[in-house]
Amino acid sequence: MKQIHHLVWRLMLSGVALASGPAIGAEAPCPGTPLDSTLQPLTTDAPVSLCRHLGEVVLVVNTASQCGFTSQYEGLETLYQRFRKRGFTVIGVPSDQFGGQEYADDEKIAAFCKLNFGVSFPMYTRSRVTGDDAIALYRALLAATGQAPQWNFHKYLIGRDGRVLGEWPSRISPHDAQLVSAIDAALDD
Repeated sequence: MKQIHHLVWRLMLSGVALASGPAIGAEAPCPGTPLDSTLQPLTTDAPVSLCRHLGEVVLVVNTASQCGFTSQYEGLETLYQRFRKRGFTVIGVPSDQFGGQEYADDEKIAAFCKLNFGVSFPMYTRSRVTGDDAIALYRALLAATGQAPQWNFHKYLIGRDGRVLGEWPSRISPHDAQLVSAIDAALDD
């Protein structure tokens, strides 16, 4: 009986030690990476830390609902479904900076993406992706690559360690062999 009491006591002490550590599900900090910022998802009121994606391979894409490249949503969703179980995600950031081709209302953007393309990857609130008032994520992507988006559906690939691995202009589709190969290689690292 004394041994059981001692074991219970040790387990309780272990539980106290664990409870005083980081909360379950807390995101690790990721300073010095483009993911070191917060964004508000299209469908919630609370901003989230992009650090939650550290350890994943991430494709960041500035999107627009009324663009000639809007059909790329389908390919982005296909990539997400194909690779997500291996630790891949797509981050969509709607922007109205190129040709005024995005809805002003986040709920309308979310509905459009879901109804027309079945988008299930994370989509964030409409944001500025170029210029002095660009969001932190896009300022960091520019600093890492020297290339700001020139139009909607510009793509940046971030490795598991938060390092930017490459960028592709709008005309490169999500099905492009070079892009798919880069994603696959990053997932194997």
